[in-house]
Amino acid sequence: MNVEEKISSKLKGAFEPIHLKLLNESHMHAGTATESHFNLLLVSQSFTNLKKVQRHQAVYKLLSEELAGPVHALALHLYSPEEWAESENKIIKSPNCEGKNN
Repeated sequence: MNVEEKISSKLKGAFEPIHLKLLNESHMHAGTATESHFNLLLVSQSFTNLKKVQRHQAVYKLLSEELAGPVHALALHLYSPEEWAESENKIIKSPNCEGKNN
């Protein structure tokens, strides 16, 4: 199982997402790592009544092994179902890495 699959599996088990999109953005960054930069969109009832920092802490704790190893960057976009509906389902794209070799 690769890093992306491990992350998705852990997130599904812990948060029972209504919507999950994990984008591997490693190709947008400098270096040779193929599974080092990810962009996560996660909509879960688990996030209802949690502050943004609490949501981030929960995801960081769950993925501590990956963040201590191969994952260098993880952009988090965490919503309750109500917030997701209000956002008009817009996904925020990550900026290009300034260190990217052109």
